[in-house]
Amino acid sequence: MTPARWRQAALSALALQVVGLLGVMAYGLWRGGLSQGAWFSAVEAGLAALVLAWWTLLLGRVTAGRAVPPGDGTLRALRFAFPWLTSWRLVLWFLTLLFVLSGGAPDANRVALTALLTVWPAGVLAGNAVYGSLARLAPNPADLAGRKRLADWLNLAAALSLGMAVFNLVPIAGFSTPPTPTDQLVYGVSGALDVAATLLALRAVRAAPLEQG
Repeated sequence: MTPARWRQAALSALALQVVGLLGVMAYGLWRGGLSQGAWFSAVEAGLAALVLAWWTLLLGRVTAGRAVPPGDGTLRALRFAFPWLTSWRLVLWFLTLLFVLSGGAPDANRVALTALLTVWPAGVLAGNAVYGSLARLAPNPADLAGRKRLADWLNLAAALSLGMAVFNLVPIAGFSTPPTPTDQLVYGVSGALDVAATLLALRAVRAAPLEQG
């Protein structure tokens, strides 16, 4: 495909992912009965949707070869918000880690738990690097080193997103409850959108022109 088609495909997939995150937020609140855990997850999904929306707008400009001024509102919003998203995600991971270490899941498979508690923060940090790499690249889309850095992080983030999608769909016995068919549909679609949008963004970055034509 042409660079323009890769760009359009990526932006469309990312827009769908934003909508999907808002859907996950609403579904989680409904499914969790407005419990504390449901609110924690809803805050994460809502903030992720907001950050991704800003990231998508910037990606659209960068992959068209258009430089973003350092004082641009969208760029400033992304730079402000994504560290908060990363921090919130790490808080959720840390609370889960404390729960496990305190004996909260004595019958769960240790190998599966270790894998989850390793892939989860790795995915969070890779996502943080994806946001930060684009924020640094946006003022100078022709920076080849910056492009390669963003592409490398997108590649890693896609793999880790796939891993987390599997954990969301396949419960760890003794740790998480089996998902309902609706859970599998909602989180399966959300995970698939995440992986697909990340891979399309990767292709769009690699194919993007160095400057606006």
